[in-house]
Amino acid sequence: MEIFNTAPLSLPRLPDKARVTLLALGDVGSTLLMGLRLLGGDVISSLGICDVRENVASRWEFELDQIAPPEGGPLPEADVIAPEQLFDGDVFLFCASRMIPDTSVVQGDVRMAQYGLNRELVGHYARMAREKQYRGLFVVVSDPVDPLCRWALRESNKDERGVYDGLGLSPEQIRGFGLGVMHARALYFARRDPRFASYLTEGRAFGPHGEDLVLANSLTHYDDALSRELTELVAHANLEMRKLGFKPYVAPALSSGALTLLALLRRQWHYASLYDGRVFMGRRSRLTDNGPETEHVPLPPALAQRLADTRAKLDAIE
Repeated sequence: MEIFNTAPLSLPRLPDKARVTLLALGDVGSTLLMGLRLLGGDVISSLGICDVRENVASRWEFELDQIAPPEGGPLPEADVIAPEQLFDGDVFLFCASRMIPDTSVVQGDVRMAQYGLNRELVGHYARMAREKQYRGLFVVVSDPVDPLCRWALRESNKDERGVYDGLGLSPEQIRGFGLGVMHARALYFARRDPRFASYLTEGRAFGPHGEDLVLANSLTHYDDALSRELTELVAHANLEMRKLGFKPYVAPALSSGALTLLALLRRQWHYASLYDGRVFMGRRSRLTDNGPETEHVPLPPALAQRLADTRAKLDAIE
């Protein structure tokens, strides 16, 4: 039986300006950092950056701290940190991956293909957070976001014998950042096809950053067939980029990563994966002093069934 610490004292307490640490400065991590450096001066005090590859973090410290507006401004400075310092801040961003399919992969669920290796990696850092008695936010950006969040929760709450004891990360501490770009892609298609225009003002995104995404064209005038068509376009937009010969990382790094984190720190509504008692699943939420507040909206029966199906699929992932 899984037992997790949900006492009020386990809720993350973030200062007005947070110390953000980030692991892995690949395409996603470095792009995300640029967004935080440029836009995060009001809510980020500093950026601790870490990469296990030689000189990579030093390169990005050198680059990032030379970004400045002509007349100055409050941009958060970056500094290089060791892996053991990753949990000395307020927000930890996990952007590491052991396997990223190259551009020749243009079909199938590219995100889930990374799960086997990446869960070992996220499990290692979740256990490190446990050892450090970390009480900040543990944010998963790497694919597949939602299953990796649950794996991190499980692994951090096991003792050295593998027995659940609830003494690791609390569910409230863990977030998955993947749904933001799916919402952004839905907006992209809605601006270009009038059939989807209702999404611009009435639509919502739910579920994982992957094949089982659920988009609703409208909560008040829900059209199941239209919503499924939009979902199909968005869920496979990454494959369209791969067909062009490029890895789809810029929009995810900024829409799901930098802009989502800034909205969270500013206590604004945003899309993130939260724990519902069994799985991590994406929805609109915002951070409050009492923990995450999720948006509660009436769901048409057909939409509710889609969400139930997606939740069951997420729950089946070990």
